[in-house]
Amino acid sequence: MEPAHASASPPPAPAANKWLVVLAVMMATIVEVLDMTIANVALDHIRGSLSAGVDEAAWVMTSFIVGTAIVIPLTGWLSSVFGRKRFFLFCIALFTTSSLLCGSAPNLQTLVLCRILQGLSGGAMMPLSQAILMETFPAKEQGMAMAVWGLGMMLGPILGPILGGWITDNYSWRWIFYLNVPVGSIAFLLITLILVDPPYIKRALTRIDWPGLSFLVLGIGCLQILLDKGEREDWFNSALILTLAFLSAIGLLLFVWQEWRTKEPVVNLRILQNRTFAVGTVFTTLVMFGLYGTFVLIPLYCQLVAGYTPLLAGKVMSIQVLGTFLATLLTGRLFHRIDPRVLVALGCLAASYGTWDMTHFNPQVGFWEIAGPGFFRGIGSGLIFVPLTTLSLAAVPKEQMGNASALFNMVRTVGGSIGIALLIAFLSRGAQVHQHYLTAHIHPYNPAVWQRFALVDSGALPGLAGSGAQGEAFLALVYGEVQRQALLMSFVDDFRLIAYIFFILSPVVFLMRRPRTVDSISAGH
Repeated sequence: MEPAHASASPPPAPAANKWLVVLAVMMATIVEVLDMTIANVALDHIRGSLSAGVDEAAWVMTSFIVGTAIVIPLTGWLSSVFGRKRFFLFCIALFTTSSLLCGSAPNLQTLVLCRILQGLSGGAMMPLSQAILMETFPAKEQGMAMAVWGLGMMLGPILGPILGGWITDNYSWRWIFYLNVPVGSIAFLLITLILVDPPYIKRALTRIDWPGLSFLVLGIGCLQILLDKGEREDWFNSALILTLAFLSAIGLLLFVWQEWRTKEPVVNLRILQNRTFAVGTVFTTLVMFGLYGTFVLIPLYCQLVAGYTPLLAGKVMSIQVLGTFLATLLTGRLFHRIDPRVLVALGCLAASYGTWDMTHFNPQVGFWEIAGPGFFRGIGSGLIFVPLTTLSLAAVPKEQMGNASALFNMVRTVGGSIGIALLIAFLSRGAQVHQHYLTAHIHPYNPAVWQRFALVDSGALPGLAGSGAQGEAFLALVYGEVQRQALLMSFVDDFRLIAYIFFILSPVVFLMRRPRTVDSISAGH
């Protein structure tokens, strides 16, 4: 049963000031979200510039993810200790400074250290910005506020690789980090001038829950490293992955036990007693499994199967961005006119349809056959993200907003990480399985094999005949096609799984309580 509370909605800020707050917090947050993916395409340049191996260069991404995952659940607690405005300003300043140091890093060790600082400072800005916008806008405008926030969160993972590739190709990978400096400086100035802490934010701290903090760092840190390194280390066939899994499980179990029994936890898990917030938290974990998975799988499909350049793959993703943009604007206006749970269910069905359409892909499909389903996935993500976030956070008292936002974003991040790790693992293993079955059909009694060999032998395929090595050329051609088809079939398996997840989730949202009125949303009834 949900705890009842009758807190009035926060007073609306002046119209001009309200949108200045949006501009300030979104400038800082979008740059942080971009940094999650913008360095991916530059890893090879970074590796060559700093004379590092492939596995060593991967720590540029892992270090940032680990830092982000550790700090997100601590955001509400840190805000209550230091004050939200002061903590937000500290995060922006540290993120900007560490970005400057990343760009000027003389070696890989320095870069990894600075990326950890980036993650620790940037990770807190997501839940902070979310809580600030929820409190700045009155209840009737909270849907629109979350629409603006959600659009920024959706655009970051998609635009990051495109922007990173363009900067790396035309300038240097160091400018990926230098770009954060002017944006962070402007955001710092705006926050200093316009943001005011609510009186209930800061509280006296009688003791620090050091055991809970230690268990959290151990559990989340090991989990993120496990997810990032799992496929590269062959998962549980690796002693490293087994050790990380054991430490992560022990750390998280002890963390939950400690937080439930202590009076001043670093993360207040008791807020999960609120049914609407608890359902929304689990729901967003599963949704991020699918959404983040498609963010990674579609560019890979475009480049590995369709033969697209990174820029053309980015254009494919831009169609999904258009769908997200339109749906987000529409949802902000419809939030108080239609049951928000209906919007989420429709979003799941739209995302399921868009993903299911991709199960009919083949190597000959054109640009719009690939990009078209992305529009429906974008519509789905816009319809899901805004009302789900608003419903979940508006169901808790405003005094718990910082803690709720931090917990909500933590599971969102972990859900996305798990989704990416598992789907990439399924893709790799599935390609091996399909290749095994396809090669069983490559034998002298298959007429299709002889037809293909005839093309090679007759010279119908330029560059393969007349060289005296038709047999070798034929085998290379067949093997390459088998690999391509096996990878395609594995992509289709992943797309089918994601479509099923979205379809099954569509009725689950109705486990959340329906808000009776606009005021009841804000009050958490």
